[in-house]
Amino acid sequence: MGRIIIIGYMGAGKTTLGKALSRETGMPFYDLDWYIESRMHKTVKELFDAHGEEGFRKIEHNLLHEVAEFEHVIISCGGGTPCFFDNIDYMNQQGETVYLKATPDVLHGHLKMGRTVRPLLLDKTPDEVKAFIHEQLALREPFYAKAKHTLDVNLMDNYEKIKTYVERLKGMLSL
Repeated sequence: MGRIIIIGYMGAGKTTLGKALSRETGMPFYDLDWYIESRMHKTVKELFDAHGEEGFRKIEHNLLHEVAEFEHVIISCGGGTPCFFDNIDYMNQQGETVYLKATPDVLHGHLKMGRTVRPLLLDKTPDEVKAFIHEQLALREPFYAKAKHTLDVNLMDNYEKIKTYVERLKGMLSL
């Protein structure tokens, strides 16, 4: 297996599942946002603030092309990564893409519990966040749907279920 690239909306569990799959398979794991932060020496939020979303997406695109050249790796991408430039087509050429699909309500629940600062959700009320997720998911779904594999992750809410999803993913990818 060359590369496994995990996509989906923020809060779907891309990093959680990617790390768990990495532990199971021994394949190195890269979170694209963390990779960007380590290469640019700035947080995603700082990059958004300094360059705007368009500038950030160019940086993201370039560093996706860098990390997706690594062999035998698992990569989790930011929620918007597949939706800009030719990113989803490039990811499909580079490896096995997996869309972690969850309902807006599940995503909202995960994001409420999350400890990570999400630049696109800053300064929004809970109702605005919920509306934003519905709207964004509708726009992004056509890109996510281009992934080679789709894994419904609506019930990934504890460690036992994460293990179950890792097993499903391994089966789906013939690992």
